[in-house]
Order: sequence, then C-alpha cells, then structure tokens
Amino acid sequence: MLPEELMERINAFQESRVLLTAIELDLFNAVGAGAPAEEVARRLGAHPRSTEMLMNALVALGMLEKQAGMFRNSETAARYFTRGSPEDARLATMHQVARWQRWNTLTECVRAGTSVLQEAVAARGAEGTEAFIAAMHQRAGARTPEVVRAVGAAGVKRMLDLGGGSGAYSIAFAQANPELRAEILDLELVVGIARRHIEEAGLSGRITARVGDLRKDAFGGGYDLVLISAICHMLGAEENRDLLRRSFAALAPGGRAVIQDFILGSDRTGPRQAALFALNMLVATREGNTYTEQEYWQWLREAGFAEVRRVALRGPTDLIVGTRAA
Repeated sequence: MLPEELMERINAFQESRVLLTAIELDLFNAVGAGAPAEEVARRLGAHPRSTEMLMNALVALGMLEKQAGMFRNSETAARYFTRGSPEDARLATMHQVARWQRWNTLTECVRAGTSVLQEAVAARGAEGTEAFIAAMHQRAGARTPEVVRAVGAAGVKRMLDLGGGSGAYSIAFAQANPELRAEILDLELVVGIARRHIEEAGLSGRITARVGDLRKDAFGGGYDLVLISAICHMLGAEENRDLLRRSFAALAPGGRAVIQDFILGSDRTGPRQAALFALNMLVATREGNTYTEQEYWQWLREAGFAEVRRVALRGPTDLIVGTRAA
C-alpha cells in the first residue's frame, strides 16, 4: 500500500480537473441564481446525467450548494466565476485550461526535449491570447505596488516595457511618477489589449504601445528603465544573452534593466515553484526554462552592465537589476 499522503498527491489532479471543467463549460454562470441539474445541462448544451455528476462533485468541493435538488453557487464560486462580480476571474482562469492541455504532454516533452505543442501555443489566436493576458494582468495586479517600490520610479523619465502584456506595470510606474512616459513593446494581438487598459487608466497621453517582436525588433534608445517582467523564462539561454545585450544598448547612461522572474538556486532543485515552472516552460516553449541568479549575473555582466544585484520580493519571483554605468 502506498502512503496516504503519496496517494493524495498522485490523485490531486482530480479536483483540479473538476474545477477547470466547470470553468471551461461556464457552469457557474449557467447555475445563475439557482437551478436543478437538468436545467443547467440544458443551458450548457450538455447531458443531464453527467452534468449532475459534475455538479455533485462541485458540491463536495465546496463550489456549489445543493438543497432539495436545487443547486446554487457557493460564495467562492459567485465571487470569482460569475459575470457581474468585480472579482470575476473566469477569463483569466481559462489560461489554466490551456496549461492543463500542455501539461498532459509532459511525458512526450521529456522524451523529445522540448514542447510537442509549439505550433498550437504559437497559434492560440485571439481567444487564447485574451485568456493568457487576463491571467497575467490578474497576477500583476497584486505585484505591481511591490515592484514599483522595490525599483523606484523617481528620476525615471522614459521606460520601455518589453513584452508588457496588459500594461499593468507601465500603468503602475506612470501612476507613481507623473513625469514618466512608458512604451510597451508586444505582439499585435496583445497591443490591442494593452491599449484598452491604458485608456481605462486615463494614461493614453503618457503610455504608448507598439507592435514588435522582442526577439528581433529594434528597441530604440535613451531609456532610463527597461522592464523585462516574466519574459526570460520563455527564452533559451542564448536568446536571453541577446535580449540583455540589446536592452543594455537601449539604456541611457545610468539606466537600469530590471528582470522579474522565477530564480532557481544553484543546484536548480528549488525553490519549488521555480523548479515546477521550468517544466511549465518545457511543455509550452521551444527552449524556455527557469534560470539561476548566477546565470542572470553572467549574462548581464557580459552585456556590459557595471552593477548587478538581486532584490528579494514576497512570493515566487524576485528581481535582478543591472545598471549601466553613468
């Protein structure tokens, strides 16, 4: 007999899959103010028997409540997965549905040494991009105040946000310094999303977003700050070397390149989230990985940065800051 704790870990995927299926089906919105399983199945275009089985499992997980055959959303489900809630995270969580599909190929990826779904990830389209950027925006919302405090916005007049996604960090830095102007460089589908967020923040006059590929397109120059948040893990080592060389060239004297990412210990076995995220990059990218502090230090020094330091943050990621000599 395997130890119970080990069996629980092996079977942990079951609860995740139940919840992700409910989110993928948009079941919590179908439940609405309350409905029997047969009515929810009709609204979803699903089979009544299997829908009730899924809903009973969701009751067991505390995501639904059931009384006299009627199902209602729990407080948690209503808060995070129903339209109209200010904390509705369904779109962002749909990114986890896509991650599930990629992680299901882990065995094949280990054999192949790279993602076996690269083309599918690259061609995720508008819907997949919306979900991915929504997930990144949600995570950034909790991180931006700490990152801005740690980096400091004072004295920064021009900022380049590489692969800036929704623009959450550019918006936060611009709000912290009324003289700061930021530019986001990202892919075409993403730039449209970023512009929506910038407009909602009332910062269209100080933040711009342009279409570009950070792997090969020109960055421009004269920036006081180049932010590289959640980018390096998507790239291979040589791609990161090139990215940091071009970031150095884009900085004004005294400017800083700030990397935010998972940072592995020297033996690459921890922290736990960083080690697991390396596999997330294996199943999703050609050469992506998580990297050690020593690797970042070496790449930044090779690029020409005069000073390199690490800044610890709460949570799973830290900052690596490279400063160009004044």
